[in-house]
Amino acid sequence: MKAVLRLLFRYLFQLKMANFERIVFNGPTIILPNHVSFLDAVFLYLFLPDNVYFVVNTAIAKRFAIFLRKRNYVTVDPLNPYSIKKIVEVVRLNQPVVLFPEGRITTTGGLMKVYSGVGFIALKTGATIYPLIFSGPEYSKLSRLRYKVRTRWFPQVSIYVDKPIVIGVDRSKSFKLQKQEISNKILTLLQQAMFQAKEHWREATNLFDQLGLAGVVHGVHKVMAEDIGGAVTYKQGMIGSYVLGRKLAGLLQGEERVGVLLPNSIGHLVTLFGLFYLGKTPAILNFSAGLQNNLDCAQTAEVKSILTSRLFVEKAGFGDLISHLAAIYRIIYLEDVKDTITIADKVRGYSCYLRGDKAFPGQVSRLVLFTSGSESKPKGVVLNHSNIMANINQISCVIDYTHQDKMLNALPMFHSFGLTAGTLLPILSGVEVFLYPSPLHYKVVPEIAYDRNASILLGTPTFLMGYAKYANSYDFYRIRYVLAGGEKLKDDVRSIWLDKFGLRILEGYGTTETGPVLSLNTPLFYRKGTVGKFLPGISWQTEEVEGISEGGNLLVKGPNVMEGYLLYGTGFVPAEQWYNCGDVVSVDADGFITIKARVKRFAKISGEMVSLDLVEQLAQACFGTDKNAAINISDEKKGERIVLFTMHKTAAKQQLREFLSQSRHGMLLMPAEIIVVDKIPLLGSGKADYVALKAAAGKEQGDAKF
Repeated sequence: MKAVLRLLFRYLFQLKMANFERIVFNGPTIILPNHVSFLDAVFLYLFLPDNVYFVVNTAIAKRFAIFLRKRNYVTVDPLNPYSIKKIVEVVRLNQPVVLFPEGRITTTGGLMKVYSGVGFIALKTGATIYPLIFSGPEYSKLSRLRYKVRTRWFPQVSIYVDKPIVIGVDRSKSFKLQKQEISNKILTLLQQAMFQAKEHWREATNLFDQLGLAGVVHGVHKVMAEDIGGAVTYKQGMIGSYVLGRKLAGLLQGEERVGVLLPNSIGHLVTLFGLFYLGKTPAILNFSAGLQNNLDCAQTAEVKSILTSRLFVEKAGFGDLISHLAAIYRIIYLEDVKDTITIADKVRGYSCYLRGDKAFPGQVSRLVLFTSGSESKPKGVVLNHSNIMANINQISCVIDYTHQDKMLNALPMFHSFGLTAGTLLPILSGVEVFLYPSPLHYKVVPEIAYDRNASILLGTPTFLMGYAKYANSYDFYRIRYVLAGGEKLKDDVRSIWLDKFGLRILEGYGTTETGPVLSLNTPLFYRKGTVGKFLPGISWQTEEVEGISEGGNLLVKGPNVMEGYLLYGTGFVPAEQWYNCGDVVSVDADGFITIKARVKRFAKISGEMVSLDLVEQLAQACFGTDKNAAINISDEKKGERIVLFTMHKTAAKQQLREFLSQSRHGMLLMPAEIIVVDKIPLLGSGKADYVALKAAAGKEQGDAKF
């Protein structure tokens, strides 16, 4: 009978299993699965040996007594701590035990809390632990997500077994402390295992193909995205991408990279996926960075054409920018492309959709974002689609979201946080996203959150403070998560959101080069003043930094780390094995990360990276001396501000401001203060002592002498 059921379940659920050979019952053994439906135990009963014991809640055991008659099991009462001792006795007898550490079927779609009793059992038995991950049963009719996801009777199911681990005993700590620490470690192990499972079962290597899979899983008629002009379903988004992609194919023939200069909108979204369909690499330009920066970015990426919108250019007042770009590059207006679309084009696009056509084969799919470089020219960050999907999978393992959620994203897509976390993550996960073109509209964004019932909001702390000041205390009544990144979260921002809206901001950390998210505070792992714990799948180490006693320079590696840089005048430079984040961090015993200082020469102003080296070079060109040093210090309004120290006796802000304007550089490069000093302090290496300069920046200008 069991053999027949195995065959039936394999067929009905298109069952896939990985690494079951890892499970070896030599000594005390505990199998720890995530718990996503009532089907979980049935699958384990069918595909694990008969001598395995199941830990069953007392109430559940009574309800399903008829099914448990011929099965080894031990009951446990969650309200009776002594019942855990029964499990310890079974494990000590070398009987393998299946124990659901969450204690209940998930109602969020993600991992829930792990009970400390699991830590007690692990400590008392020294058992080998096998994390086991179910994917798929959460979409079944027997899950507890019926009203949060699109359920079906026979979803595709996969089961993944991660590497076993034995958790050692620390004699220097109390048993109570160890029990809680081990429970937290087990939750981290499950998160790591879930990420490995997601990566193992990932089918698509192109984000366009991933969008098609998302439509199948979450429903092609579900709204995928909305903007101020309307909404689009997965079906409409796919068809639009097919049609636009095919129209662009002839225009972009022979071009590997294509510039994209568009606001947050459905049009931008369809353009990106149309390019992904063609196997082209979008190079997303930062229209707010000024003419020279965009000229440099386009040249660095070696684009020939730039896609934009005539309406956007007109409304945003970018006529001068486009006219200068048009002198060098071909400008393709989407309105003009749209006017050439015929009924036949739409029919062909619909046919592609019905056939489920995949992205053009033969190329590694990539995209390019830009970040300031120490060379004074912007650097192109080359991320392949696997980097992006890995980062999305990493985030999904530590924070839950379902079809019921709706994300509000006003961060531009040229910002990695706005692209990956704010745009691609929701639409590839079945979460509707509202795309708003500007994060600076402090009165409008809260009103949209209220009107559209947004449940997830993300932004830089600067923008979040702006929203908090202008919002009604009820505007964010549906918000579950407020995610912050791009700059340090200050106490006043944290306090106003907690006091005015009753919401705890979840601060994270990352860089464009890492997809971008490296760490995140979550409801399960939260510590004020930190940027949370590293996401699953990320390895890290620190190295000493001259002049800084606490913490070390952070180096990371993982599947989310970029392929490499495009450097101005050099071309592609592959990433090294370890990516240097350029930040001094400390990591406590529980794994929480605190950012101590920034090593790399950047300032983050309203979430935008500004090269301090470039500020110094521009000051040299303006004042005629290389005796300049730019530093970044905290700023209540913008996160950080730039202070320029110079030995040029007559240096004035107006002189530098006019120079920046004439040389077509953005005003983000303009220092908030210029301090004239007798000398620039130096380290033993001969480099400027920026630590001393930062200390001096807090003094009166006239007192800043060395």
